[in-house]
Amino acid sequence: MFSKACEYAIRAVIFISVSSLKGERVGFKEIAKEIDAPEAFTAKILQKLSKCGILESVKGVGGGFEIAISRLEQIKLCEVVHVIDSDSIYKGCGLGLSQCAEEHPCPVHFKFKEIRDSLKRMLETTTLMELANGAKSGKTFLKI
Repeated sequence: MFSKACEYAIRAVIFISVSSLKGERVGFKEIAKEIDAPEAFTAKILQKLSKCGILESVKGVGGGFEIAISRLEQIKLCEVVHVIDSDSIYKGCGLGLSQCAEEHPCPVHFKFKEIRDSLKRMLETTTLMELANGAKSGKTFLKI
């Protein structure tokens, strides 16, 4: 459902969130390695997330990416998705048709609409703190 860039962005913000909880900043090369993403692609994604204010970027020795702990409770997953994929995830046809709509639905339109609406609710109610706590405790993971 998410683009590859969005998947990497979500993984990256979770990894950065966990590192921020530990009081650490992380560089883009470490992030790319930890989320199994190409370095150049990761750098572009991180730049986008920094530009819109989701991440903080500190240059120089001891620099890297971080998210203020106070912001982890505020930032919802939908914000990350919006920066990378805009709102296309909430509008696409389940079968990939270009002309699918309420007035002219594809065979799975109404069932897929329920899934999209549920996904939207999940993204709008899930904070980075929630995801970071799961990964930090070992209940969830980013890499096999």
